[in-house]
Amino acid sequence: MSENENVERVTMPLIGDDAPSFTAKTTQGEINFPDDYQGKWVILFSHPADFTPVCTTEFMTFASMQNEFRELNTELIGLSIDSIYAHIAWLRTIKEKIEYKGMKDIEVNFPVIEDITMEVAKKFGMLHPNASNTQAVRAVFIMDPEAKIRCILYYPLGNGRNMDEIKRIVLAMQKSDAENIATPANWQPGEDVIIPPPGSCGTAKERVETEEDGKYCLDWFICFKKES
Repeated sequence: MSENENVERVTMPLIGDDAPSFTAKTTQGEINFPDDYQGKWVILFSHPADFTPVCTTEFMTFASMQNEFRELNTELIGLSIDSIYAHIAWLRTIKEKIEYKGMKDIEVNFPVIEDITMEVAKKFGMLHPNASNTQAVRAVFIMDPEAKIRCILYYPLGNGRNMDEIKRIVLAMQKSDAENIATPANWQPGEDVIIPPPGSCGTAKERVETEEDGKYCLDWFICFKKES
């Protein structure tokens, strides 16, 4: 048997799937997902370990943006394969000792899952054996209010995530849902959006030839709606 055959197969839910349900002990008490988060967007993100520098900068940044996410009806949940006691000690150290990019006295109020058994990490495919058998990679799963997985991001162990991008994609998905539009590359709130492509030749011809307030087309298959 080859070395690769000895590695446990990593499986993960996919975009459009129902997010795996779980009950977990956290720094904010026990949580039951998705029951405790009905009607909310949820960002579940894993980190390799407590008391590590990249993770510290990420948690401080996420915590400083928690109210911004809540304004978007979005809750944060962190996870690592560490004990609840390690989580608490680390989060206290962040609040009492760490200053980074003008952030200090940062209190992490969102739940951080204790996942010593790796049960939740395995459900979401957060363990990548060729990276580490004992640490979760930097995974991000964004779930909508129906607990459907809508976005998945993976980062390597040594590189921190871009929280502004995570917020941007939540804004983009919420806008797409509300207005039945798509967003172009590098879209930012307030910029023009894409009208869904036509489903037939007749519709395509009509779309290009019909004038609508705020609409402009680059070709039959790519039309925009002005936002300002």
